Amino acid sequence: MDATDQQIVASLTSDARASYADIGAKVSLSAPAVKRRVDRLRAAGVIRGFTAVIDPAALGWTTEAFVELFCTGRTTPAQLAVMARKDPAVVGAYTVSGEADALVHLRAADIAHLEQALERLRAEPFVTSTRSMIVLSRLIDPVPASPPTGD
Repeated sequence: MDATDQQIVASLTSDARASYADIGAKVSLSAPAVKRRVDRLRAAGVIRGFTAVIDPAALGWTTEAFVELFCTGRTTPAQLAVMARKDPAVVGAYTVSGEADALVHLRAADIAHLEQALERLRAEPFVTSTRSMIVLSRLIDPVPASPPTGD
């Protein structure tokens, strides 16, 4: 990835709906040249897709929590991933170092909905216990990953 590719990725990160002509104007390339580079970046797996950023509260998902999962000794990351993918309340799941085996980010409509999601996590045969932290306020929204600037 050269500096022009990095600028293209940064432009798409800030506005995935930007036209190739708009991006080209920023990076001093023609629209077809930008398209070729974007196609190459997609083929290389640098760009995995394009998406819309949705406000969860606008959809009624106003309650969120982080849940530490404590699992049996032979639980694999693959098992945790299968569990996480099947529950629509799970918006992120990670294996972690420390006491817990995994950290799960949940979003729900309200506390009752959150409790149901927690019960589904606890019902997994490999989950031995959980520890939950309810989010009171979101201080910083997640920012899409962008390439390093090389500064």
